[in-house]
Amino acid sequence: MSSDPISTNLISVEEEQNMMPEDGVRCPELLTAVGDLHGGVTVDMKKPMDSKVFSSRLRASLSLWRQQGKRGVWIKLPIELANLVKPAVQEGFRYHHAEPDYLMLVYWIPETADVLPANASHRVGVGAFVMNNKREVLVVQENNGALKGTGVWKLPTGTIEEGEDICAAAVREVKEETGIDTEFVEVLAFRQSHRSFFRKSDLFFVCMLRPRNFDIQKQDSEIAAAQWMPAEDYAAQPYVLKHQMFNYICQICLTKSEKDYAGFSPMPVTTGSGKESHLYFNSRYCDPSNGHH
Repeated sequence: MSSDPISTNLISVEEEQNMMPEDGVRCPELLTAVGDLHGGVTVDMKKPMDSKVFSSRLRASLSLWRQQGKRGVWIKLPIELANLVKPAVQEGFRYHHAEPDYLMLVYWIPETADVLPANASHRVGVGAFVMNNKREVLVVQENNGALKGTGVWKLPTGTIEEGEDICAAAVREVKEETGIDTEFVEVLAFRQSHRSFFRKSDLFFVCMLRPRNFDIQKQDSEIAAAQWMPAEDYAAQPYVLKHQMFNYICQICLTKSEKDYAGFSPMPVTTGSGKESHLYFNSRYCDPSNGHH
């Protein structure tokens, strides 16, 4: 007997053949699937299976689903069942997306245009504008990235984690990079770009935060330096003046600090299904919480 811990649960070709009834006419077993709200099915593979057994069951299942008028087929394969990728692809399945612990494959059955939703198309980032009462801006120099070693001072930035709100991500990034605790105020602006990270689009939100403390404790692994910098010095950096987007962001942030510029404030909301999220809106002209404009 093999010492492989998963072999005890592995359905082999020989075991599959031993399941054949006495009359010699064997109907291949089907894969376990759950129907979805869009006329499709999802197969969530969990137990190890011989690739030939899987291929036989997949073909039989596809035949049945086609007769039933099913549309999209989703197969979720945990990383330990990577041996089943090749037979699925040979049956016409394609990659949809991958996560650290699984791969999702899809197949469109009807002879019509494939309308399966695409994988997530955007990465979301945040930049934090934090100013103290001396009109100094919290800025950093990074150990990595395009600006490494250039001497350019920039706003703290980062990528939003899965399941994280924009407002929470901005507060977290400032804390991680500089040790400064902040209170989220508004989204001042956002930028959309395309074909950036693994061919995905990118959304970047410029956020204003209010500092709660002022003693910097920088993150040594990613941040080379951090300081409170006079706003005028930050804006006068040649790199900021030269690059249009950085210049625009700088001007928007300084306008917010000097004049009557209204951004978008977060309001906790609950959907009909009970899911909690944040609605970002201009609170100057509308307060949805009291029902009046």
